[in-house]
Amino acid sequence: MPKATIQGLSFVVLVVAVTTAFLWLLLPYYGAILWAVILAILFDPLHRNLEARLGGHRNLAAALSVLACICIVVIPGAAILASLAQEAASLYNRINTREFDLATLLGQIQGALPPFVEKALATLNLGDFVEIRTRLTSFLMQASQEVATRALSIGQNTAQFFVSLGVMLYLLFFLFRDGRLLASLIRKASPLSGRHTDHILGKFSSVVAATVKGNIIIAAIQGGIGGIAFWMLGIQAALLWGVLMAFLSLLPAIGAALVWVPVAVYFLLAADYFRGFVLFAVGVLVISTVDNLLRPPLVGRGTRLPDYVVLISTVGGLSVIGMNGFVIGPLIAALFIAIWSLFSEEQLHS
Repeated sequence: MPKATIQGLSFVVLVVAVTTAFLWLLLPYYGAILWAVILAILFDPLHRNLEARLGGHRNLAAALSVLACICIVVIPGAAILASLAQEAASLYNRINTREFDLATLLGQIQGALPPFVEKALATLNLGDFVEIRTRLTSFLMQASQEVATRALSIGQNTAQFFVSLGVMLYLLFFLFRDGRLLASLIRKASPLSGRHTDHILGKFSSVVAATVKGNIIIAAIQGGIGGIAFWMLGIQAALLWGVLMAFLSLLPAIGAALVWVPVAVYFLLAADYFRGFVLFAVGVLVISTVDNLLRPPLVGRGTRLPDYVVLISTVGGLSVIGMNGFVIGPLIAALFIAIWSLFSEEQLHS
């Protein structure tokens, strides 16, 4: 083998090894790095406007952009997270001390059900209602314990949380200040052609903006409306249910209806027709229409993935990665489609 070839292969192996080691070093703070990149993309128009108004003072513009991120995202998010942890722990304590008796509530539903429903359950081999009630009670107990455990872990990992937050804000400042330079360096260092690199970077930015700006805003609105409706109707743990509805709203074809529909059905079966019909009206006329009204202007038709791809990639991302998977999952799916589209075009041209 020629010496030049050996040197070239050795250099490539060295580049891959050093890059892998560097990524392994950053792995504990990948979430902070990810959200720094996301916020830099989302607030880039604001930063450009500030930089133009300040006459090109990049440091001051970057500092003001970071301050805007803190006021708009970090502080409200921390307040909601603290309230959610407190409410989840309170709900778990009420269930654990039998103050909130799930068995009694489900027994009331059983009493309101017509006889043919239990016959249908037996026909479908789902067991009788007593067995279903026992399973559902056990599931809700485990779910509430898991939520309380996660809430407790957040409190125990306060130091780690603030370290990650500091890393994110510190990196965010330099992404605002030097973001265009970094993008230029990536383009120059990329082994791909300029057209391919620009296409992939553009797809990355558009999908991140669409996923976060569009889906999270829509989910927050749907969860907020649902939480306010629960609170006005006197339903306990309204904030917790609102956050759960917002989380489920990230999933196409499923959405917040998984929360408000069973609650509305329970009210109707319990002969509480006012709260049942009000909750149905809010769910059908308000919560369910928010997505259709706001998604086109916030997300845009050009950056949307098929709903089945979004659903599968989001669920897969959440299962494999965790909470950050709702961004990374659709991002990987979009890059997969973009790269294979480029490959298909190249094959057709050749």
